[in-house]
Amino acid sequence: MLDWNEYRKELAGRLGEFSQLSPGTMEGYKALSTAGNKTGHLAAKTRELIAIAVGVTTRCDGCIAVHTKAAKAAGATREEIAEALGVAVALNAGAAMVYSAARWMHWANKPQNTPPKKRAACACPSRAAG
Repeated sequence: MLDWNEYRKELAGRLGEFSQLSPGTMEGYKALSTAGNKTGHLAAKTRELIAIAVGVTTRCDGCIAVHTKAAKAAGATREEIAEALGVAVALNAGAAMVYSAARWMHWANKPQNTPPKKRAACACPSRAAG
């Protein structure tokens, strides 16, 4: 099983290296990730719980590790984190349902996907000669 504390430390080191190689990218990321803090419309704990759920839906282990620690620091309980994870599960299931319905509509609306009618025997010259 993954040691999340060690993973988070290793990730921080790698991000530090990346920041040195591409400082503009890291500066842009930091601007995006802190923009919500400035409005004050959502509490830090709420933002972190949302970030955990998004991390799960995007399958980002680093996001989950970082934002779980931040959510705990912001006062999130185990139960609140579990509920955020439940939202992520439901969202993924819902997305799969919607995507499946859209694919079904695509298939069902194609005339060639209706059950075939009985065809007459082949009258191709190559078969008739045989």
